[in-house]
Parts: sequence; C-alpha cells; structure tokens
Amino acid sequence: MNTDFSLSQAPVAEKIPHETTIHGETRVDPYFWLREDQNPKVIAHLNAENTFTESYMQSTTELQGALYEELVTYLVEDDQSVPRLKSGYWYYTRTEKGKNYAIYCRRKGSLDAPEQILLDLNVLAEGRDYLNVGVFDVSPDQNTLAYSLDYDGSEEYTVFFKDLNTDEVQAQTLTGTYYDFEWSADSQQVFYTTIDEAHRPYKLYRHVLGSDQLSDVEVFHEPDERFNVGIYKTSSEDYLIINLHSNTTTENHYISAHEPEAAPTLIQERIQHHQYSVEHHGEDFIIHTNHEATDFRVMRAPIITPDRDHWQELIPVKKDAKLESVQVFARHLALLYRTDARMQLMSYDLQSQSLKEVKFPDSVASVWPGAVMDFDTSVLRVSYASLVTPWSVFEVDLSTHELTLKKQHQITGYDPAEYTMKREYATAQDGTKVPLTLVYKNDFVQDGSRPAFLYSYGSYGISTDPDFDSTVIALLKRGFVYAVGHIRGGQEMGRQWYDNGKLLNKKNTFGDFIACAEHLVAQKYTTPQQLVIEGGSAGGLLMGAVTNMRPDLFCSVIADVPFVDCVNTMLDASLPLTVTEYEEWGNPNEKPYYDYIKSYSPYDNVSAQAYPHMLVLGGLHDPRVKYWEPAKLVAKLRTQTTSDRPILLKTNMSAGHSGASGRYDALKEQAFKYAFMLKSMNLI
Repeated sequence: MNTDFSLSQAPVAEKIPHETTIHGETRVDPYFWLREDQNPKVIAHLNAENTFTESYMQSTTELQGALYEELVTYLVEDDQSVPRLKSGYWYYTRTEKGKNYAIYCRRKGSLDAPEQILLDLNVLAEGRDYLNVGVFDVSPDQNTLAYSLDYDGSEEYTVFFKDLNTDEVQAQTLTGTYYDFEWSADSQQVFYTTIDEAHRPYKLYRHVLGSDQLSDVEVFHEPDERFNVGIYKTSSEDYLIINLHSNTTTENHYISAHEPEAAPTLIQERIQHHQYSVEHHGEDFIIHTNHEATDFRVMRAPIITPDRDHWQELIPVKKDAKLESVQVFARHLALLYRTDARMQLMSYDLQSQSLKEVKFPDSVASVWPGAVMDFDTSVLRVSYASLVTPWSVFEVDLSTHELTLKKQHQITGYDPAEYTMKREYATAQDGTKVPLTLVYKNDFVQDGSRPAFLYSYGSYGISTDPDFDSTVIALLKRGFVYAVGHIRGGQEMGRQWYDNGKLLNKKNTFGDFIACAEHLVAQKYTTPQQLVIEGGSAGGLLMGAVTNMRPDLFCSVIADVPFVDCVNTMLDASLPLTVTEYEEWGNPNEKPYYDYIKSYSPYDNVSAQAYPHMLVLGGLHDPRVKYWEPAKLVAKLRTQTTSDRPILLKTNMSAGHSGASGRYDALKEQAFKYAFMLKSMNLI
C-alpha cells in the first residue's frame, strides 16, 4: 500500500450527461465533453491529471533517473547500419552518443569515399518536442532526396525535396500527405497519397518536380470509406502498384514506372475477403493470395492478362503455416512463413522450382527480410532477433542458404548465455493451446517468489513476435520473468488464429491472455501480487478488457494509448479509422455487433470492484486512438474502484500514437513506466 498517496487528491472530471439512442437503448455518457479538444477546460483537465501523476511519482524521481541511466547503457549510442549498395552509392544511417535522432548518409563508389550527410534529423528537430520521418526516398538517378516530416504526431506529413548535388532543399513542398510515396523511373515525377477528414489515405496524386502542388494530377480516388489507397514499386523497379485495401479485401492496379502518365490498369477487381499483393518477374506478375488458400499461396499471371482467370499456381499452401510475405529476385523468391508462433524463411529457386528452409540459430525468433536493393542478386539481407539474441543483420545466400553475420548489436553488461528462453503453452477456457514465450535469468527460481511481466497485442492479424528489446534487460536483472503471449487475434498460428480473435470471436483474445496469466501463476513463475501486464492501442483494449474481467489477477496494468471507448468510437463514422475498422470489430449500427462490442468495451464495463494499480497513457495529437479514450476511462474507473490503488493518467501533450520520437526521450518514458511498476510492487 502506498501510504504517501490518497485517491482523494486525484482530479475529478465534471459529469455532463450526454445522451445517445440506438437500437431502442439510450446511453448516457457523463464524460463525452472531454472530446472538445478546443475547450480550455479539457486541456486544463489533462494538465491537472499530468500534475497529479507527477506528484504521485515524485517519490520515484531518483529511481527514474537510475533506471534511465541504466537503460542508456543498454542502448547502442554510437551506431551505424550495415551499408547497402544502390546505383553506385553506399547508403547507411548512423547515430551519435547524446543525440536523439538518426543521421542519413551515403558514400559514392566506395566505403572509403567521403561521407555525404543526406539528412540530419537532430538539426531538423532543434527547438521541437517531436519529429518523425514518413518518407525517405532517393530518386532513381540518385540526385534528389524526397523526405517527409511530421512535427506533432498527427501522422500528417509535409514532403520536402533536396538536391543532392548542391545539398539545397528546394522551395516546393507537398502538404497533407501520408506515408505512401514513389518515384517514376525518370526521376522527374512522384506519386503520393493524401488524407481525408477521417485521416484515411483516399487519393493518389502525381507531381512533376518543380511544379506547384495545385497543378498535381489526381491519379486515383477511392470513395469507399473501408478502403485505403497506397502505392509501392515492384522489386524490379519496373512497375508502380496502386494498392487499395481494407482489413479483409484488396484490389491492385499497375502503372509502368517508365510511363508515369499512363492510366492505371486493373489487375484483379476486389472481391470481398480476397486479399492479394503483386510483384513482378519478367513477363509475369507474382501474386501472393488467399484465393482458395486460407493461409496464402503464390500464383503467377501474365502482365497482359493479369486477372484471376489467368492465375497459375507457382507455390501451393504450406501445411500448418501462413505465408506472410513474398520477395522477388531475378532467380529466387524469398518466402516468410509463420507456424507455431515461429517465423520461418524459405528460398524458392525459380529455375529448379525447389523450396528449402533457411536455418537460423534460435528455434523461436523474429526474422524480418529487408527491402530488395538489387533485383539481380541472390543475396537477401534480414534482421534477426530473439528474446535472448540482440538484433542482428544476416545476409542469406538464396542459392546455397548460407548465412553471413554482418552485424550484431553488442549490449553493454549483457551476456545472452546468462538467460534462458523457452516456449510453453497455456490452455484457454475452450481448450485451445496458446503459445507463450518466456525469458529469464538462469538463476531464476520457479517457486512463485518472483515478479513477472506479460505483454501481448492480439488484433488486426498483427503477430506478437519474440524479438529483442534491450530495455527488458532491466527487468530480467531484477529477477523478472518476461513473457509474450501469442494470443488469438494475431496470426502466429495462421490465418484461422486471427479469424478466431476478431468480430464475434473477439473475446477469445481476452480469454487467451487471461489463460497466459493464469499459466504463469499455476506454474509458479509468479503470483497475482507480482504480475504486471502491458499492451498498447488495440493491445490497450486488451488491457482494459482483462482488467475488468479479472482485476484480481494483476498487480499493475500499463495501458498505452488504449482503444477503450469502443462503442462510442465505432458509432462515430467521422473519426479516423472507424469505418475501416468495421471489418475488425463489426459495425455497431447492426444490433448483433452493437451488443457484442458493448459486452467487452472497457469503458462500458467498468464496475464497482477492486482494480489494480493502473497507468493509462495517451497522446494529445494521436489520430488513431483519440486522447479522450484514456481520459474517459480513468475518470470512470476512479468513480468505481473499491481499492486504494492509484489509477493514473499521463497524456503526452506534444506527441501522438507512438509517444516520444527521440530515442533518449523514449527511454525516459520507459524508465517512468518501470518506476511505476516497481513502486506498485513495493520494489523501490
């Protein structure tokens, strides 16, 4: 118990009833007014909450400082990426000790040539609380850099152009853009997307260098609010693919990168629940698709007749594994699979039609293929890590399947041999076996005396991979077991794993997480009094839901930018993402989905019970989960909790969905969270 703190000191949000009626039911929301982001009372309330949280955490000031200094020692401060050769230039990024941001560089012809700094984000960030890069793309002729910046976390970017021969930033800019951007083959034109009022990328434009943005040509407009517009270039660099995608359905068009003014050509029209992506090889498109293949397969189709009637199977479905991605080279395909919450890289020889696995050191690890920099090569570069193995870069020879380690982060004070990683399985209420990956120090005693940290996400088919996070070392050295739950809603066990954790199956996600927590307790890794959980965004929904369901199972909860006001948000089509999310959560304008969402929505299911310690984090400029969702949840929780454990709200007033943008600033945020955890467990 924290005797230096009283809930009575907490800010009290005014209750102003707001009624809405749907499906014959009238709902009253007393905190609806917190949505008024231009209301001085709202900003004053958020500032008061931040002051209150700082006051509560005042006793941890020294601890936060010590944790921060420790986390910095695990950071590779002076670092450089493995250079990559592109059109006669070696490109790389580097960081310098004491500086928050990366520096983008290149050398011409040789790594011994003079360094040219293309972009120093530290200079651009001077005087700013936040800076994020969306686009960083050098023209095919290597003469012009296009880069885009977001200054507040709103994910609305401005594109700038820099002449790399003179190092001058040109006067022209492109405003109101999103992440998607590509060059034409002649380096004279670019394609970019813009966003609508709901922050949906809905239009694609073509811009001629040196012209005014007002004269840009609209290439594509997607009126269906479920779909986003994107664009990417094939690895051959011959085609631009206009990718239209909802959460369940895709449609693609192509334009020759050599004929940028040509009208887009449809590849295959959208069919509900059909997903596919397109690459190029010779006279064919290579298609990665779920057509008659729940876990995806590879097809090929002639460019002149690319519709589905002309698709021919190249690589069939692999039993018990989902084909995550396909990368195309002149002589090989690189295939990334997921199976049993593991990642598996396969090489396919286009001439011999042989498929072979590439073996990595750890049986449970994360493998992320990098971008294809040279189409006419047999070398694939991958990033690799596990819960015990720091991030590494391997080059994979797709012909021989040999690995060459190009780099591995060396972490001060960390020896992987001192830690154990293992895979276990929790049993959900319906009997489903849920993978759980654990890491702890070799001297860990499994008698229930140790603290534990459990993390997961479980939505959108996004898998929670067992990769390396250097900040976790601070927990492991304090005797924690760190656990990652591979729960339904991701795709760790294939597409069906996702389908069984969405829409009217969403509660399986929460049940799986609870099963993972119960497993940790039953196997004497920890006790509820020492178990901390964390999740963000849709993982924050997970945090809110399981806390309502089993508040007795957790000591403390960290909910990062949590999607918790589910019913109200999904009923408001004017908000970013709402309509596009119908395929994930369901449309509450239809009563079956309304009833189901309401049955788990954290904000709607707060009740009078003893809640654990809670730290709820938001971002004022967050376009994905609006700041008022965490604010409303905390206000309601405080009126209902029957315990004296604190429920804290901290809103980053200068950032959005991802928190602080600088690497040192991010470590300060992490130190704050760890200090909250340790204080809640009386470990300070």
